[in-house]
Amino acid sequence: MLFYFKGGLIKGIVSRIESKDYYVFPTGEDKPVRCSLPGKFKKEFQLKKDKLYRMDIVTLGDNVDFEFNEDGTGVINKIEERQNYISRKAPKPKGSSYRGERLEQIIAANIDKLFIVGSTYKPDFNNKVIDRFIVAGESSHLNNIVIINKIDLDNENLSEKWASIYTEIGYKVILSSKVSGDGIEELKNEVIGNKNIFWGHSGVGKSSLLNSMFPGLNLEIGDISSFTDKGTHKTVTSKMIKIAFNTYVIDTPGVREIDPFGIRKEDLGYYFIEFKPFAEKCRFSSCTHYHEPGCKVVKAVENNEISELRYDSYLRILKTIEEDIIY
Repeated sequence: MLFYFKGGLIKGIVSRIESKDYYVFPTGEDKPVRCSLPGKFKKEFQLKKDKLYRMDIVTLGDNVDFEFNEDGTGVINKIEERQNYISRKAPKPKGSSYRGERLEQIIAANIDKLFIVGSTYKPDFNNKVIDRFIVAGESSHLNNIVIINKIDLDNENLSEKWASIYTEIGYKVILSSKVSGDGIEELKNEVIGNKNIFWGHSGVGKSSLLNSMFPGLNLEIGDISSFTDKGTHKTVTSKMIKIAFNTYVIDTPGVREIDPFGIRKEDLGYYFIEFKPFAEKCRFSSCTHYHEPGCKVVKAVENNEISELRYDSYLRILKTIEEDIIY
């Protein structure tokens, strides 16, 4: 480990958050330093106006400056501006005064690639959930890659069908299996040299894929509930793992539901990328592609130019959009 003089500012990346402790990888180092966050950041955050009300001041992937204490711990002095971040609506808080009152939960920041993981079976592939993750990724301007995992269980050859829905509109799709080894090397090549986040439902095999790519990680793996056929949580908190120089992966707990944050009904169509050439020709610029006359997106669905499955996902998300808290 490098020796740092007391009082000198060190740059680093936040790798894990536990209560009031923030674990930071110093630049060029593999071992994180436990840091604290001074109260001034919370005070400044509360005083800001015209902000989206967030649950997190610091999040995984944040670039920070910190200095060492005499006992080897650190104190964060500066949080750099984020290049991007991915978030979702947090569970509705108790005592909410109106229907749309939701907080923003930031998952990670400064991400190069978002890997959206689904499985063919145990649990079954759910394109509606995948589409919600894609909307969250698109609204954060991330490079989204879809993984269809556990193809060794795909006895009906459905994975190719699901993959075509996304490849035909321009997304990269990787079919993978830790059992057969399919897709593992391709995934590894995508990960190297980037800051990556793996996101998906419980039980789809996020940690298993990471273990297959990088056997030394030894991440714990959850089981599938025989009662619900859904995954059980084994990864209980998100953490950033340094794999190699300039290569990081964030392993996240599986989520049961995902609602993208900060999206208005009239903007949702922007995050279904195949809508764009048709939406530009709609009669109304604020068209929600649902009931408006002269909607070219609806016409494209009727003409099989847009997948009915994707359009159904769009309508389901559209109906659940609520107003978010803005101060």
